[in-house]
Amino acid sequence: MDLNRRSLLTSLAVIPVLGTLASCGGTGGTGGETVSVNFGYIPDFEGTSLLAVANGQKLWDKHGLKAELKTFTNGPLQIQAMGTGDLDFGYIGPGAMWLPASGKARIVAINATGRADRVIAQAGITTIADLKGKKVAVPEGTSGDMILQLALAEAGMTLNDVEAVAMDPSTIVAAFSAKQVDAAGIWYPLIDSIKEQVPDLVELAKNTDFEDKMAFPSVFVSGADLPEKQPDKLGKVLKVIREAMDYRKEHMDETLKLVADMNDLEVESLRTAATYAQFYSSSELDTMTQDGTTTKWFTAMTDFFVGNGKIEGKPLPIDEFYLGDAFMKAGK
Repeated sequence: MDLNRRSLLTSLAVIPVLGTLASCGGTGGTGGETVSVNFGYIPDFEGTSLLAVANGQKLWDKHGLKAELKTFTNGPLQIQAMGTGDLDFGYIGPGAMWLPASGKARIVAINATGRADRVIAQAGITTIADLKGKKVAVPEGTSGDMILQLALAEAGMTLNDVEAVAMDPSTIVAAFSAKQVDAAGIWYPLIDSIKEQVPDLVELAKNTDFEDKMAFPSVFVSGADLPEKQPDKLGKVLKVIREAMDYRKEHMDETLKLVADMNDLEVESLRTAATYAQFYSSSELDTMTQDGTTTKWFTAMTDFFVGNGKIEGKPLPIDEFYLGDAFMKAGK
């Protein structure tokens, strides 16, 4: 849940692939021809954990895959890479969910739901309504932007009722700490850094305030036409994801170590970040797909993005961009 995971740009740009890990797997442990897969990720706990487990538990090899993993700073850039054929699969956070709903990619699996986002304010401000006319820092196109807009709407307000100032997340940390802004939509663990300078800050809203309306899922996506053109690759990847989910659910300490080793990070910093997300087993996601929970999540998100103009016109039906049936089939 660090800066990289949340920094979801609102427009597509040149792809800045930061690095490429050595290929993983490749002996075709399930028999038959090994299938190559290019997989993008963001190097924080949510964005890396299932891929780190797949490496550590040799799941790629088990399912006949040879994986090349590439780091990115955000989700939309991965979706652009899919559009040019440079990437098969990737990882996006909630701020980029308008792209699959617009037909730019397909959601193949849900990774987690986030609980790190907050609307914070300087001491003396006690309600969202108090923000009217105040200077509020907005990290545009991120989950921090989303929770701010949700909180304002709950209070009968919009961004037009505040002095919204677009800033990147690291700038928000500095500006809020220097009391140059009155409030911000931001997330943990960045808020921990702010609290070191502003211990009396006030939390006005959080993800769980809106759980009955909207979750904040992070997901794995494929290129828009990959499921139809390469169903065998999709099936193999989903088997890897499902097994990695179940391992992560039951072996969090081991998963933290795998992510730390993969990204050269400290385990304890990752442990803190992991506390701000809800992780699921594959069977739990099967149940939520069958009972309509995931449809409710994605419907709320597409409605949100239609409302704020990110999606022009009518979004795709949920079952056209979330491949829940394929995810469940991979578990049989």
